[in-house]
Amino acid sequence: MEIKFRHKKLGTLANDPKKCRQKMGERRTTLLLKRLTDLQDVDNLEDLRHLPGRYHELKASRKGQWACDLDHPYRLVFAPQESPIPIDENGQCVWFEIVAVEIIEIVDYH
Repeated sequence: MEIKFRHKKLGTLANDPKKCRQKMGERRTTLLLKRLTDLQDVDNLEDLRHLPGRYHELKASRKGQWACDLDHPYRLVFAPQESPIPIDENGQCVWFEIVAVEIIEIVDYH
């Protein structure tokens, strides 16, 4: 899957493990790099549903975004690059049609 970063700073951290460890610590860096590798290695979002990390759609003010777990309570938040986001007749997102994402942020949104 194609991955883009909304903010250059986050892209820099993702591509520089040493800098990432200094900023976020060993555990979060390890999980972040694993989740990014998982995203990169799949063909579409559907392939992520059953991988570790609890990939899930967000609701309410974050509708249209997805997240996966890092170290509690932090999440990696991303959004599909397809426009419009593919949905079925029931209004549900069609995960297998999403083949590119933009990483938005690492955040504790709870």
